[in-house]
Amino acid sequence: MKIFITGSSGFLGKNLTRVLEPYFELHHMKADLRDHSDVEKELLSADPDMILHMAARTEVQKSFVEQISFSEINYVGTINLIESASKLKNLKNFVFASTMEVYGWHPISDEVKINGKPKNFVLFDENTPTNPNCPYAVAKLGCENYLQYAGRSYGLPFTIIRQTNAYGRNDNDYFVTEQIITQMLKNKKSINLGYAEPYRNFIYVSDMMDMYKAVIENYQKCIGKTFTIGPDKAVKIKDYAEIIAQKLNWSGQILWNKKDPRPGEIYWLCSNYKLLNETIGWEPKVSLSDGLDQTIKIWQNILND
Repeated sequence: MKIFITGSSGFLGKNLTRVLEPYFELHHMKADLRDHSDVEKELLSADPDMILHMAARTEVQKSFVEQISFSEINYVGTINLIESASKLKNLKNFVFASTMEVYGWHPISDEVKINGKPKNFVLFDENTPTNPNCPYAVAKLGCENYLQYAGRSYGLPFTIIRQTNAYGRNDNDYFVTEQIITQMLKNKKSINLGYAEPYRNFIYVSDMMDMYKAVIENYQKCIGKTFTIGPDKAVKIKDYAEIIAQKLNWSGQILWNKKDPRPGEIYWLCSNYKLLNETIGWEPKVSLSDGLDQTIKIWQNILND
């Protein structure tokens, strides 16, 4: 099977390449997603059996000030790919990497913002109403809707994956897990972090890669479906930082941002992977503790080089 991958130079794309290469023929997209003509030319020339669309700008906070760039790459670029894919005669599936951010503001976020914790533990699933709260999520939900449209209008086979927070990165420390770890490794006395109150669930990168491989191998069962993924446990960012501090034996002071939250801050994101488990038998295997141990080792090695 030949798989056409976008975003293969990014963190998740690189890991997917490593996992999939022994089993499938891979074509890594070189065209600029914003150029419809080039995208169509390269895709039709490759004539893949499956498309794995990972390319996107993902920095939520930056999406508030770089809306045009995010829309051009994440939304228009995806439409260019979908329209080009509709001309393929033997496409088995178009797998789209979406995000949990499409759920946006939910009543439980108000509970957490006011009380500091949820009254009830709510797990978002495929039936939870969407209410995107940032330009990044608006674009991703727009892509989901366009795929649904293409499925109805063109018969385009598709699967949507609403990803949760992946950790285990070795390419940058922009995201929260790696940011906390690297700051604590570099600074013994004090560090500055964002907001302590939000809850998130986290999935280790190897679990996410195994999930994508399983979706590809069982594509017929996944066509037309939207899946949420990730461990069904949320942790408060404040508690998350304390867990990491204990693992590092770090005793410094955390200076939390006490100002107004960033635009679009969501206080609760936690997913349920039940449908994915029922459909193809997938479930995450790496515990949060073990995944953090591995991520800490990664960054200790990087910073010690």
